[in-house]
Amino acid sequence: MTLKVLVAYATKNRSTADIARTIADVLRDEGLEAELRPASDVGDVRAYDAVVLGSALYAGRWHKDARRFVRRGGRALAKRPVWLFSSGPLDASAGERDLPPVPAARRALIRLDAREHITFGGCLRDDAEGRIARMIVKSGKGGDHRDFGQIAAWARRIGGTLRAEAALQPEER
Repeated sequence: MTLKVLVAYATKNRSTADIARTIADVLRDEGLEAELRPASDVGDVRAYDAVVLGSALYAGRWHKDARRFVRRGGRALAKRPVWLFSSGPLDASAGERDLPPVPAARRALIRLDAREHITFGGCLRDDAEGRIARMIVKSGKGGDHRDFGQIAAWARRIGGTLRAEAALQPEER
């Protein structure tokens, strides 16, 4: 049986969706069935064997759709393997060191007993929505700080972990 993984994301300017898409593609390459969906569109996670949830960071906060996803999914999420990621720093810091999760991500990590949280660099383009985002770009502090090699490596680790755990418990599947 192929493991089914939900890759859910919360984003405003599409950058986090691009990261989530990369993760889903790598998981498929790893032999898993990965479904990519906006967190706001997911009502029930019981059909999935594992979940990866990502959120954009805005002013040091997780996107509201990611926070709502965790609240809605609560018990069902806590019964399956969950990995969390954030995207947002508009500098090289995410590639240089392990950044601690913002408060909402930390609460989700604890509440769901998630396997891991990682922060990836963010991206803010010229066509960004929102007055503050446009001001950041105009000031020269935008740009693309995502490291897709790092993102793919993290997704491969998730895929390897899930395949190894499934191989140890084939009778339960």
